[in-house]
Amino acid sequence: MTDQPTALNLPMMDPLPAETQKYFDVCQDKLGMVPNVLRAYAFDADKLNAFTTLYNDLMLAESALTKLEREMIAVVVSSVNKCFYCLTAHGAAVRQLSGDPALGEALVMNWRAADLDARQTAMLRFAEKLTEMPSRIEDADRQALRDTGFDDRAIWDIASVAAFFNMTNRVASATDMAPNPDYHAQAR
Repeated sequence: MTDQPTALNLPMMDPLPAETQKYFDVCQDKLGMVPNVLRAYAFDADKLNAFTTLYNDLMLAESALTKLEREMIAVVVSSVNKCFYCLTAHGAAVRQLSGDPALGEALVMNWRAADLDARQTAMLRFAEKLTEMPSRIEDADRQALRDTGFDDRAIWDIASVAAFFNMTNRVASATDMAPNPDYHAQAR
């Protein structure tokens, strides 16, 4: 494994802008590493800022979805897309947030094997269908979410998180983005 986060020759800005360096320092302090996805985008400040702004909004901002539920969506979408980077990184997040390594592994391999409640099942079924057959989403799919307690804002958030990870999975796969080795051992 090289120090490059992707198979592309796109070196990080050098020096990093002060705000980017501050963000990376926060990551290092909180996570013990700078995620390679951030390093990959760091060849262009505008692209990195766009990525982090959207990621932080979808994954960390106020929502009817818990952080764990959003990470579960990320893993299921990434499983369908077979995105090694996101399965590794977000599988670790599911293990950490749930305190259940088996849940993280089940979601990576086959989310239907996981011990889920009706709400989680409906949410993941919707995310999977949106990933595999977006043109086939219909009112019955949204109603299945409503029937398990999701309101229309939560449905928007489910769709947005799933769509975001469909995009990032494709970028990660296209560039052969390497997950940080630290993720493999986290929360086991």
